[in-house]
Amino acid sequence: MEKSKVYFYISLICFILVCLTLPVPSFQAGCNSNTPDYGNPNMFTVFDGTNNQVLVNSNSNGKVFNITVPNSGANTSSSFLLIHVYGTPYEMGFAQGTLLASTLQTFINGVWSYLENSIEQYLFFLPPWLQKQIADWGLDKALDFTEKISKPFTGPYFYEELQGLADGSGVDYQTLVRIHMLAGLTEGKCSMIGAWGAALDPSNNNTLLQLRSLDWDMDGPFRDNSAITVYHPVTDGSNGHPFMIVGFPGFVGGLTGFSSQKLGISEIGVAYPDETFGRQSRIGVPFIFTLRDILQFDLSVEDSINRLINERRTCNLILGVGDGKSKSFRGFQYSYSTLNVYDDVNQMPYNETWHPRIPNVVYWGMDWLCPSYNYVLSQQILKYYGKLTPEIGIRYLSPVEKSGSNHVAFYDATKELVYVAFASPHNVSGPSHAYDRQYTVLNAAQLFAETI
Repeated sequence: MEKSKVYFYISLICFILVCLTLPVPSFQAGCNSNTPDYGNPNMFTVFDGTNNQVLVNSNSNGKVFNITVPNSGANTSSSFLLIHVYGTPYEMGFAQGTLLASTLQTFINGVWSYLENSIEQYLFFLPPWLQKQIADWGLDKALDFTEKISKPFTGPYFYEELQGLADGSGVDYQTLVRIHMLAGLTEGKCSMIGAWGAALDPSNNNTLLQLRSLDWDMDGPFRDNSAITVYHPVTDGSNGHPFMIVGFPGFVGGLTGFSSQKLGISEIGVAYPDETFGRQSRIGVPFIFTLRDILQFDLSVEDSINRLINERRTCNLILGVGDGKSKSFRGFQYSYSTLNVYDDVNQMPYNETWHPRIPNVVYWGMDWLCPSYNYVLSQQILKYYGKLTPEIGIRYLSPVEKSGSNHVAFYDATKELVYVAFASPHNVSGPSHAYDRQYTVLNAAQLFAETI
């Protein structure tokens, strides 16, 4: 392929996906607003998900539960899937595909249709030459090219699992791959916190609290298909250890998750970098696969640091990894040419007003250079400093910052508890954003110990 076309494909994909997933005018106004926007506290009690699971289907390598979260009752209640899969990568994919064939066919095909229709909506805002190139080549070829350039850096087990999903569900394999290539390039606006030591409420007996909020698409079918997938790889150690991913059915990348090694992941896409990020590249490991590898294979935050230093990195991101065993959290400034590791002493960007350093806390609100969100988040952390618990975070951090539209997770790494809230489906009343809805708490240790 001609070098000019290679560069064009990469630029085209970046441009399209930013348009598809980021409401640019409203986000720019919010991130750089001179007036911080405070939301209201979330006054819902936390729902017990461990003891409110209803089995809906099972087979030799998996089972699916449904968890219905009451919220305010009536038409405000909503549900999500809790999926357990066991075995080799292919077996785990095939198990989920078989168990959720109808759901996956509707969801995956709906996602692809939504993406194609969204591109048509944005064509009118693009330069004529770009309109022509999209018309000539199409989104499918752009994403197929992304697969081609990233596959040499990606573990084959991802593709084996996707093949199992396709074989079990009847969903087109290449469509599954394309959607994962898309997700690996989109950079949702999100927030994260890692807090330990003096920042936490000593009476709660928690030594590490971590936040991961996902602010992503709210118009497509994603919010209608919330799921947690718990992976139980073969027990010979060849494919890692048990871990869980918060996201969607049929999605095998790591957006949000926690592992049996007490590691948690967080991620923020960067639309407002500074010069310290250096260069980007789309040739490398898609970040959703990097984050899943941390959950599946790494034993400590030090392992994750080594992984991120040595792998071929891609686009501008802020990543976070918490380690419940060592009671530590590290943030990462991540790009093709840069990998900086941050704790509470050297966290960047440093600004005394809108992004101050706080002892025993690492945090970012929505972006790198994002004064308004970072200011609100820092003020809330300082207000509840020494009293932080998952419940305080749920009530006074995420909803007041107004981050976590699609889903929010707090990890209590010491007790291995995961608190999660999802956006309301389109046909459900009550608050739409996840940060305003009722959270469910799940005992991760019990999930990892679940047998088939």
